[in-house]
Amino acid sequence: MKKTYLEDIQKLKNANQKFATITAYDYTSSKIINDLGFPLILVGDSASMVVYGYDDTTPVSIEEMLFVLKAVVRGAPKPLIVADMPFLSYQPSPEEAIKNAGLFIKNGANAVKLEGGVSHSDKILALVQSGIPVMGHVGLMPQSVNVTSGYKVQGKSDADANKIIEDALAVEEAGAFSVVLEGIPGNLAKKITEKINIPTIGIGSGPNCDGQIQVFHDLLGLDKCFNPKHSKKFVNSYDLFFNALENYKNDVESSKFPNKEHYINISSEVEKNN
Repeated sequence: MKKTYLEDIQKLKNANQKFATITAYDYTSSKIINDLGFPLILVGDSASMVVYGYDDTTPVSIEEMLFVLKAVVRGAPKPLIVADMPFLSYQPSPEEAIKNAGLFIKNGANAVKLEGGVSHSDKILALVQSGIPVMGHVGLMPQSVNVTSGYKVQGKSDADANKIIEDALAVEEAGAFSVVLEGIPGNLAKKITEKINIPTIGIGSGPNCDGQIQVFHDLLGLDKCFNPKHSKKFVNSYDLFFNALENYKNDVESSKFPNKEHYINISSEVEKNN
């Protein structure tokens, strides 16, 4: 499989071909994703929670995001790699957005993602005009969690739905190559997907988006206490890992590991002479 480019993502929409995308934060998991042929990886600011242990996405820094980005880039040469711009790395001004987005591109990202529609379309336009591809993000915007008082489905009223449509159109007009639709009603996501020409990538927004994005850890059940409605646990990795590590711990404590298969001894002659 060859490297995925922006035009390849657009071709999937044009062909009405659904596609799966996923987040990644490290070298090992990104190698698996690369080998599976996923067309796009998002180095998400969800790293704030699943990698760094913060409560939400707002604390993660540019430096922390660059750290995980560089690991993913080394593990996944084929997918299009999109890096989330963290909170307050683009909101202040187009100039700030260009400066900080440039750091992600210089460290291996093929594009950046930022949240906001009409309110941040000027930043999208400035980035695209500077040669930096942008993925938009409208609907439920996790970086605005303190404004929205938590993670709530957006667009349930006519007024809110129309605002999200306006945001998606603004993102497209500003030059974004795709847009994430998060946490909106499925029929609204369908309407937006049919209305705009760029690919829509849904999360918690129903099956009618062009593509889907999910968090690596959610799909694999790595956190036994977190089961988001928008995701599906395809395997219970927490229990798998827990049991394996428990077996290792018990084997060491009972002197069952390591055994003769896992080490060597020097020859008896050498041992005798010393």
